[in-house]
Amino acid sequence: MISKEEVQHIAKLARIELSQEEIEKFQKDLSEILDYFDTLKSAKTSDVESTIYSLPIQNVMREDMPQKQSLQVVQKLIEMAPETERGFVKVKEVFSNR
Repeated sequence: MISKEEVQHIAKLARIELSQEEIEKFQKDLSEILDYFDTLKSAKTSDVESTIYSLPIQNVMREDMPQKQSLQVVQKLIEMAPETERGFVKVKEVFSNR
């Protein structure tokens, strides 16, 4: 069983405070989780083919097409922006050449 000190250490790493009752609860819960991993380790998987995903995955793409908006909608959005410059929404710099 995981010790109370180990639970307190994990709580410290996660930057959470736990009451004495919570420490005892997590001590029991975490021990059960670790015991379950031991059960999984004993599963025979030598005849199982390796897979990356359990389900077939297919990437669904759509063409990125600009959509026309009425001038009123565009103007309203620009008016709602906290800062604009020459009719465009001004945002903080993301990349710099420095």
